[in-house]
Amino acid sequence: MRTLKINQQLADSVAINALIELCPFSAIDCEGGVLSIDAGCRMCGLCVKNGPEGVITWDDTGAVTDTSVGADTGADSGTGTDSGTGAGTDTGAGHDISASGADKSAWHGIAVYAEQHSGRLHNVVGELIGKARELTTGEPVYALLVGSDVSEAAERLRALGAARVFVYDDPALAVFDMEPYANVFSDFIKNVKPSTVMVGATGIGRSLAPRVAARFRTGLTADCTSLEMREGTNLIQIRPAFGGNIMARIITPDRRPQFCTVRYKVFSAPAPLEDPTGVIKRIPVDKALLGSNVKLLSIERKPLETDLSEAGIIVAVGRGLKSKADLAMAEELAEAIGAQLACSRPLVECGWFDCKRQIGLSGRTVNPDLIITLGISGSVQFAAGMKGSGSIIAVNNDEQAGIFNIAHYGFVGDLYEIVPALMAYIKKEV
Repeated sequence: MRTLKINQQLADSVAINALIELCPFSAIDCEGGVLSIDAGCRMCGLCVKNGPEGVITWDDTGAVTDTSVGADTGADSGTGTDSGTGAGTDTGAGHDISASGADKSAWHGIAVYAEQHSGRLHNVVGELIGKARELTTGEPVYALLVGSDVSEAAERLRALGAARVFVYDDPALAVFDMEPYANVFSDFIKNVKPSTVMVGATGIGRSLAPRVAARFRTGLTADCTSLEMREGTNLIQIRPAFGGNIMARIITPDRRPQFCTVRYKVFSAPAPLEDPTGVIKRIPVDKALLGSNVKLLSIERKPLETDLSEAGIIVAVGRGLKSKADLAMAEELAEAIGAQLACSRPLVECGWFDCKRQIGLSGRTVNPDLIITLGISGSVQFAAGMKGSGSIIAVNNDEQAGIFNIAHYGFVGDLYEIVPALMAYIKKEV
């Protein structure tokens, strides 16, 4: 990994002032006579090329330097490594205080990125704050809110139980733009130093979290299905691995912050507090953070679609269906009970369904009040996406099918006999 190395012995006052003035991203600073490079660095190389000779140089060895470290390989019980699962790449430089062996006592609290759209919080935010409150052992729960005109959203975060809500409110942040949002996110981490950062595994969250984590040279575990806090502040990030055959328990033992993304509907959102005590802190937005190499030309609104994750009742079909024409039977059942129709992965692969209708690790995570599965064996991947449902009714002709291990009620038999009988019963009752 190519990093920047600071040769402190060459950094006299003249060189320090020249470098601070040279950096176009204001990422070079000096405190107590010690030169440092923070997370605002873009690795442009100007400090190496045009700065005082030898003060800052390239280091291609991958060894620990003054400003950055290589990838962490710590594992928990040999079941997983902290290798930045799902992490992307970024041009930001490493953050010196997150280096291996750093004083972890300088990092406190659990921060939740509060994704919002037009001032409305994504529902996953409440779930993350609720889980953060469960995990914390005397540590504060922070919320990071980025956008424009988001005062109501900030108050809602207080009501959900955030101890401190950090608000970056600026008209330039009204619409999500990767670079400014990543800059603001990095600024928050640099100044607040949360020990753990939780982000919803949404389209935006999956793009933003790895970019920010890369800037701090820390690990990121994507799509966690469970979280635990070990004694102290070590977060145990649990997610399926090797095709769902094991549940990896991943930790970030030597770096801070610890990053994870969590799927929607994995945890439960808390009830709003009647008398919240959280504090809202508005952070002035430095205009230097708002620069972007991307120009937004227009925004086109897609037609609203019913999100499968929000469904209260679902009928899900799998490989037990013999032909696409037989979907009519499942559709009739779904219509009769006011359910949405969903499927397991094989039916997406054969072109019967859009991927938005798929339940499972590579599809949607759902938590309906009732789900009826027809001809689904119940693989680990599928079960992980729906096992939190209020009531699970399974229909399968194999009494050894895994779906019966999580179902509350099961019918062992031919779905082509059971579903028509069930429809006849429903029509009779209606």
